[in-house]
Amino acid sequence: MGMDPHIKAHVEEQAKAAAANPAPPLSAIPPEMVRAGYRAQRTAMNAGAPKDVESRDLQIGGAAGPIPARLYTPAGAAAKTGGLVYFHGGGFVIGDLETHDGHCRRMAAYGGVRVLAVEYRLAPEHPFPCGHDDALAATRWAFDHADEIGFDRTKIAVGGDSAGGNLAASVALDLRGDADRKLAFQLLLYPAIWPVEPTNSRKTLDGPVLTQAAMTWFETCLAAETHPHAARAVLGKVTDVSGAPPALVVTAGFDLLKDEGREWAEKLNAAGVPARHVEYPALVHDFFIMGDVSPAVDAAARETAQALKEALA
Repeated sequence: MGMDPHIKAHVEEQAKAAAANPAPPLSAIPPEMVRAGYRAQRTAMNAGAPKDVESRDLQIGGAAGPIPARLYTPAGAAAKTGGLVYFHGGGFVIGDLETHDGHCRRMAAYGGVRVLAVEYRLAPEHPFPCGHDDALAATRWAFDHADEIGFDRTKIAVGGDSAGGNLAASVALDLRGDADRKLAFQLLLYPAIWPVEPTNSRKTLDGPVLTQAAMTWFETCLAAETHPHAARAVLGKVTDVSGAPPALVVTAGFDLLKDEGREWAEKLNAAGVPARHVEYPALVHDFFIMGDVSPAVDAAARETAQALKEALA
């Protein structure tokens, strides 16, 4: 299948702009500048996100102190609903509450659940395992403060896209032995599983949106591979995934991460964990936060949110 025409036009426009004004390698740009550019780009693509969602900024317990978070409550929500603890993507280096605001609004509005978005610490200033520790601490916090934020403790999920999908999958494994904090579901959107051996799509695809050079920069900034507990990030090193909560793994056809997402779903299923894999063959990496670019994004968001709603029913 060819690329979605709206996405294709956007990608070609971006490529033309990049060719006219070449940027230096990511490693030569201060991370804060990369973050600011990504924030401006992605927030501009989500003006059409649902407005009937209440949002409230708060500070939650992180691994090394309070971290910013944002609670989304859909219109007409009951006093308690299912809850999604959400980790944004961005290679563990970029992304924040603003870049994923529109996406979180869609998940809350279309899924009828509350969403707690977490702004975990970023590399390279905070290398592995800082972000992973924050994600785990934030999920524990959501369980422990469920009454305050309107979460039903029996219907809490973790989710994330790209690097955030890695964080969500990692937290789902970390909490397997926690009888007091039993996750109901994991929502993994084009997750960066980080296989030990490169998949075919990692070897053969290079962009659009996510390039091999960007992946190398992200992974270098995170500095996880040589850490004693690297398997919390380099999930390809994990041999036992049994006992994890049910999962939905979403991938995109034009994305170098697509094979590892599919293989992760297969690995979960082989271990007895119900996992469904859905691929959008005409879409690209990061599509969930490109809401105004193509009608296909909103359609995918609705389908994904419906699966979340059913999982937390």
